[in-house]
Amino acid sequence: MKSPLAMRKLILPLVLAVLAVGCGSSTEILVKAPPQGVAANNPRAAQQIGFPYIATKNTTRVDGGDPVTDAAGVALAVYPSAGGGTHPSVVVLAPTDDWQAALAASVFSSPPLAAPILLSGGSSLPSATKDALDALNPIGSGSVSGAQVIRVGDVPKLASGTRVASISGSDPYTLAAGINRFASAVAGRPSPDVVIAPADNAAYAMPAAGWAALSGNPILFVSSSGVPSATRQALLSDQKPHIYVLGPSSVVPNSVLKQLSKYGPVKRVGGSDPSANSVAFAIYRDPPCTPGQACAHVPGSFGWALRSPGHGYTLLNQNRPLDAAASAPLSASGSFGAQLVVDSAAKLPSSILNFFLNYATPGFTQEGPTAAVYNHAWIIGNQQAVSTSVQAEVDSLLEAVPQK
Repeated sequence: MKSPLAMRKLILPLVLAVLAVGCGSSTEILVKAPPQGVAANNPRAAQQIGFPYIATKNTTRVDGGDPVTDAAGVALAVYPSAGGGTHPSVVVLAPTDDWQAALAASVFSSPPLAAPILLSGGSSLPSATKDALDALNPIGSGSVSGAQVIRVGDVPKLASGTRVASISGSDPYTLAAGINRFASAVAGRPSPDVVIAPADNAAYAMPAAGWAALSGNPILFVSSSGVPSATRQALLSDQKPHIYVLGPSSVVPNSVLKQLSKYGPVKRVGGSDPSANSVAFAIYRDPPCTPGQACAHVPGSFGWALRSPGHGYTLLNQNRPLDAAASAPLSASGSFGAQLVVDSAAKLPSSILNFFLNYATPGFTQEGPTAAVYNHAWIIGNQQAVSTSVQAEVDSLLEAVPQK
């Protein structure tokens, strides 16, 4: 059996420089600069040590070729597992063949469990998942009767001696409802707020994962044709929660909102495309922000309310919905980042560009840059998910600038 140190070395290249990221601060790179003249003689030298492919001064990339590897990298970024107090209590093992269940499982990244999420198919653990789980070595959580791993849906059984809690369901709606019941039992009460996401359009549902991880608000699913029985029963058990539907009417029709209104007050958060939808969710707050005053999330409100600089952000590609679950723990720790969805690896969508220009560029006055607030963005996936040029553009947009 590999030592924990050896196993961490298998995952660590994915999260090079991660451990230097402070809450709300820019990124410091944990690599030595090349000898003078090396970069000039070898144009690839910068990329080989992590510039700008892995990290820039305001961004850090989890450089996975797929969501399974991204989840392993994120888990070890959030829980370095290299000393006392750095191991998680419990780890979630979510299915790769059910993105809805994986997104719904993001609620377990919120307190009191604060669990990282690993991904697996049903037959056997991928090597990245197995190595990460071995390195994380969860200690067990009293909130779930000492379980070290929460198995969600069709994932492999684990080695004898591992304390496990399991959640099963015959379809995504039933499984999400089961996750909701489990989360309510852990919290000791139902959540007052519930996010409803479209089960038949992953790109619009993705931003719900980060919010569930931060807030503990569960995710339930509807189809474009109605509210499934499992979702209805879950809403009944939640006792008239505030229901927030994520997605425009073209994805979740008004007729579905009318059906949902039988189970609690309903409000919609949505944008015209997946990128605009993620921006709308990032700036939303209920109750609404007062015009002309600073907008921020406050206890008792719903939504990120990110309308000022000094925050975290997570960039995801809409074609990799499992990356939303994989990166959800980053929304609940570190720089606490809302998830923003790009529609192409090669270009930053105009809706996200304008969001950064309008709300995210920090400034500093005569007090100097050390008195400013700072942003940080996580880039999830390799260059096929988000290109280096987009990462560099985001880095520039998040840079603090002097104010006149």
